[in-house]
Amino acid sequence: MTRVIKLGGRAQSAELLPSLVAEAWGAEPGALCVVHGGGDEISALQRTLGGEPKFAGGRRVTTAADLDIIRMVLSGVVNKRLVAAFSAAGVPSVGVSGEDGALIGAQPLGIAEFGYVGMPARINTTVVEALWEGGVMPVISPLGTNLDDPQRGALNVNGDDAAAAIAVALEADELVLVADVDGVLDESKQLIPQLSVDDGRALIVLGVAAGGMAAKLEAAHAALLGGVGTVRIAGLNALRDRAFGTTVTLTTAGVR
Repeated sequence: MTRVIKLGGRAQSAELLPSLVAEAWGAEPGALCVVHGGGDEISALQRTLGGEPKFAGGRRVTTAADLDIIRMVLSGVVNKRLVAAFSAAGVPSVGVSGEDGALIGAQPLGIAEFGYVGMPARINTTVVEALWEGGVMPVISPLGTNLDDPQRGALNVNGDDAAAAIAVALEADELVLVADVDGVLDESKQLIPQLSVDDGRALIVLGVAAGGMAAKLEAAHAALLGGVGTVRIAGLNALRDRAFGTTVTLTTAGVR
């Protein structure tokens, strides 16, 4: 069973994370890859350097100067910290950026609105497959190469979008988008166990699902349309419990 796990920035500080990933790798060695974010640390460094984070539709607006900050934090700090933690827990891990080996080829989402932000357009699965064949788990930082730029400059790719595209390209059985909450919540802050794409859109329109959760729902839709078997939005316990969180479906389920 092939699984792609997307870890948000806050989930990475959980004490149980390395052991949970070790359990997941032990259950399916050679068929698991991790994609990570690191938004809070990026925002903190932006502010330290005199900037202010800006977002549109749950995605970070990225200037040319921001790209260096994002590379520094995601590929230089967060990625290597996760690799060290997973390795210490017994998971042979290798950290790569989506720029490495043109793993994530992206196209600009809209320079005027988002700046240097891209949507995944082409995934080089040979990078992941080569690491699996070598017996190691890929830990991927979501930057991409700009397919519209002859110099192949970098684009900042939302981690959920990157994870969804990688899951589609790998023909993954499951994509788990790890959130800071137990799953998608309704207006009363109650967990919705199963949610259709249409009902997810309704939550976005109502403002119940906003920002990062809206981006997760959009990524879930893209993954399902691309053929990924199961998509869940959930807290860290989803790595251990296959029934935990919100399962997103293409069919109408009805918002509870």
